[in-house]
Amino acid sequence: MRFRRATALITLATAATLVAAGCSSSKSNNSGTPGTTSSSSGGVDGSQQPATKIKPATLSGDCAPFGKYGSYPAGTTVTMYASITDPEGGFLKDSWKQFEKCTGITISYTGDKEFETAIKTKVEGGNAPDIAIFPQPGLVKTYAEAGKLKPASQAVFAETKANWNADWVSYGSPDGVFFAAPMGANAKSLVWYSPKAFKKAGYAVPTTWDEMIALSDKIVASGQKPWCAGIESGTATGWVATDWMEEVMLRMYGPDVYDQWVQHKIPFNDQKVQDVIAKVGTILKNPKYVNAGIGDVKSIATTAFAKAGLPIEKGKCWMHQQASFYGANWDKGYTVAPDGDLFAFYEPTISDKFGKPVEGGGEFVGAFTDKAEVEATQLYLASAEWGSSRAKVHPGWVSANKNVNPSVFTDPVDALSVKLLTDPQATFRFDGSDAMPSSVGAGTFWTQMTAWIQGQSDKATLDAIEKSWPQ
Repeated sequence: MRFRRATALITLATAATLVAAGCSSSKSNNSGTPGTTSSSSGGVDGSQQPATKIKPATLSGDCAPFGKYGSYPAGTTVTMYASITDPEGGFLKDSWKQFEKCTGITISYTGDKEFETAIKTKVEGGNAPDIAIFPQPGLVKTYAEAGKLKPASQAVFAETKANWNADWVSYGSPDGVFFAAPMGANAKSLVWYSPKAFKKAGYAVPTTWDEMIALSDKIVASGQKPWCAGIESGTATGWVATDWMEEVMLRMYGPDVYDQWVQHKIPFNDQKVQDVIAKVGTILKNPKYVNAGIGDVKSIATTAFAKAGLPIEKGKCWMHQQASFYGANWDKGYTVAPDGDLFAFYEPTISDKFGKPVEGGGEFVGAFTDKAEVEATQLYLASAEWGSSRAKVHPGWVSANKNVNPSVFTDPVDALSVKLLTDPQATFRFDGSDAMPSSVGAGTFWTQMTAWIQGQSDKATLDAIEKSWPQ
């Protein structure tokens, strides 16, 4: 699972830690992310899904629970291809060992850092794998609409519907047909802080945006700056600021407008987007709020994202907005726990109209063939049993599968992320810039937000991004 933005600056050692922490967000040139509906299954009723090809088997002992996946002759192999490389790839392979042992299926797994490019070559060359793990729903949509992916079976659909919230089902269902079950996930909608420092100062964790601003003002009144931030990330500088935009857009205007913005159904300089950047500016461009322990507003542009939250450790900063994977960057010797030196709280809602907005990322399992053993593998990976197996293999992996026992997520921030991702009130959306054309999402959106931090106006910033959108 790759997070290109995060790894643009950090060391290889930290990158490995981030990978193990399950941070997944990958750019591709496709655009368009399927929207969601309010129906209980993400707008998909399962009527277009093919019947199952699996013939259940009667197995004994430890293998008894695997009987629903069938029994297959020696040599039955399912090829699987993904962007998940070692060490994470090794943990992934360990997670299905019992499934292989009990069903007779061998999963031949290949992880490739050049997945997005290479999968296109494989598919066009007639050498597609049986199964691919897609790092974002836009790729599922691309291959589904090209007629390359096989619709998931009724059995896989039913398993996914039982285990995942409607938003997740919808992301794997371009044009109302279910193709790909969700797999791993990560949550971005977090604000890091020090529980010990809050307790000592008598501060309460804010539960609304207004409360968060009131707390910020209270900290300012005490003679301190509440926020620390950094958007420098090598060639990916600026991505942190785009996350701020996405979080606020989802909270101010809800999922429908968020989708319209991401898909360019409203222009990038629309009044709603202007409102969002102005709202973000009340924090990031407020000299009274930032950049605690580091410098002035402009220092945000030159502060490495991996180091931006560290002033919290020394009591020089109070709050830092960043995803769950940021936990890999804290210095050793600090406890990360609800009552420890460091922890995170849910980034509060602005309005009560849109449930509980959560932004993040994840992967989806789609198939290029429709053999029984392929379906069985898809079915297992959509199950709570596999989710529990994967979490036990190595802490740091997170799933939004609501039927995985929460106790298997031993890291406290992972547990918080799972709670957010599986909350029935959660309105989940993928990182918006990841679903935009790469020339914007991984291009002008980054560079123009950096220029904005350095003093460029709201209007000039949004106008420049709008002008760059591919025609």
